Amino acid sequence: MKLPKLWLFTDLRNDSNLEQSIARLPRFSGIVFRHYHLDDEYREDRFQQIRRLARRYGHILLLAGSPRLARLWKADGVHGRDWSAIETRSLIHSAPVHDPAEMAIAKRHGAELLFISPIFRTRSHPAARPMNRMMLKHMMRRSDTPVILLGGMSAHRFRTLRLSSAHGWAAIDALA
Repeated sequence: MKLPKLWLFTDLRNDSNLEQSIARLPRFSGIVFRHYHLDDEYREDRFQQIRRLARRYGHILLLAGSPRLARLWKADGVHGRDWSAIETRSLIHSAPVHDPAEMAIAKRHGAELLFISPIFRTRSHPAARPMNRMMLKHMMRRSDTPVILLGGMSAHRFRTLRLSSAHGWAAIDALA
């Protein structure tokens, strides 16, 4: 399956201009809908608004949450660590990865896309230390699963990293 190289993560910080951000993304980009700050009813309403936009612009939309909810809300996939294979069947399944152990678990459970983070310091997790470059390169060499770099990323930073084995990059602020 072909997967996008550019991914936008949604957040309270980018919600006020999310529609404009989605419209600016290149066709066939990916969106990971988080919006944890909303209660369930409002979160579903906001998800459905974003789903309509994603369809209009030809984007892939993943729901950060349970596979059951992703299926119910008609997401293209699910982002998270719920490894129920029966629930994720026919959904794209991406996973957050912060170290080699998490990467091994995600791969063993069939994640089709790995979001490795944090690559740089981030506003989302200011206390988290960026990943050691040697560890990142080691993880990338060992992965036969597409890897997306996340955490303080921008187009410029992605180019300067010169990691040809990375499938792409993701951001909140740089794509807002």
